[in-house]
Amino acid sequence: MNYKKFLSYRLFFTCVSVIMLLVMAIPVLAKDNTPNADGKFFCTTMNCTITSIAALKACFSKAGDAVWIARGNCLNLSDPEAREECEIEAKASQIEGWKSCVDQFEARLQVCASLGEAPYDPQITSADFVNPSEIGHTITPNPYFPLTPGVTRIYKTDDDETITVSVTNDTKQILGVTCAVVRDVVEKEGEVVEDTEDWYAQDISGNVWYFGEISQEFEDGELVSLEGSWKAGVDSAKPGVLMNAIPQVGVVYRQEFSLGNAEDLAEILSLTGSATVPAASCNGDCLVTKDFTPMQPDLVENKYYASGKGVLLEINPETGERVELIEIKTTQ
Repeated sequence: MNYKKFLSYRLFFTCVSVIMLLVMAIPVLAKDNTPNADGKFFCTTMNCTITSIAALKACFSKAGDAVWIARGNCLNLSDPEAREECEIEAKASQIEGWKSCVDQFEARLQVCASLGEAPYDPQITSADFVNPSEIGHTITPNPYFPLTPGVTRIYKTDDDETITVSVTNDTKQILGVTCAVVRDVVEKEGEVVEDTEDWYAQDISGNVWYFGEISQEFEDGELVSLEGSWKAGVDSAKPGVLMNAIPQVGVVYRQEFSLGNAEDLAEILSLTGSATVPAASCNGDCLVTKDFTPMQPDLVENKYYASGKGVLLEINPETGERVELIEIKTTQ
C-alpha cells in the first residue's frame, strides 16, 4: 500500500469534513445570545448543538494525545524500519480517530434534531421513586422492563455466548434514590468475558430509570477494561429513562448521559411487533425499539419487549445477529 498517498487522501477528506461542519456551526454560535448580569454572552437556545461541538473538540484532543504518545514510543525503537512503520501507523491511527470524531459529531447533531436544543437536565427527587424490594409485590412492575427481585433471564447469542441477567435483592443509593442492582454476566465456553452491575429505579409513574453501571471486561480471567462504566452524579453524568410507563411510537429518548462515555438512546418503532424465541413469544403486541448511540454511529440494535416478560430478542438489523431469551427463572 502507498501509505503516503493513503495518509494524504484521508487527511484531505477529514480536514474538508471538519471545516464544513465547523463552518455550519458558526451561525449557531452567533445567534440568540443575550448578555447576563456581568455583560458576558452565552448562547441561550442551542444547548444541544454546542454540547456536540464541545464533544467534537474533546474528541480531537483525545485523538491528538493518543498519537503523540504513540509517536513517542516509536522514537524508542532502535530499528529504523520498525520506527518508520510505527510512525506511519501512528499517523494513520490519528486520521482514523479524527474521522471517528466527525462521525460522532454528525450523529449528535441528528440527536439534537430529534430531541431539540434544550439542556438535558432531568430533575431527580427521591420521593418520586418506589422501593425496589416492593416491585412485584405491593408495586406493579413496568410491564416491559419488570424489576421484580429474584427473577433471572438467560439469553443466548449467535456466537454461543450466554448472558445471564439477574434482578438481585441488593440496592444502591444514587442521588438519594434507592436503585435495584441488576447483574449482567456474559460467558463464552464457560469463561466470564463480561460482568456488569447495572443500577435501575422505577418511579411512581412506572417509568424505569437507568442510573449507571460498572462494566468489567475480562480476557483469560484477567480484568482488562472498565470502559463504559458511569454513575449518575459523578463527572456530570445524568440518569436516563430506560423504559417509559406509557410508550408511544416515534418517541426518542436518552437512556443515559455521560458525555463522551455513555450516550445510549432509543426510539420506539412499534407497539405491534411479533417475535418468537425459545422462552416466549409475542404476536402483534411486542414493543419494538431502535437502540443507538452517537459514540458508535454504525451500531444499531432492534429490541423486542413482551409485556410481563421484558426483553425477548435483540437483532442487529445490519448483520442479522440475534440475542434470544431462552429461559426465565424465579428464585423467590
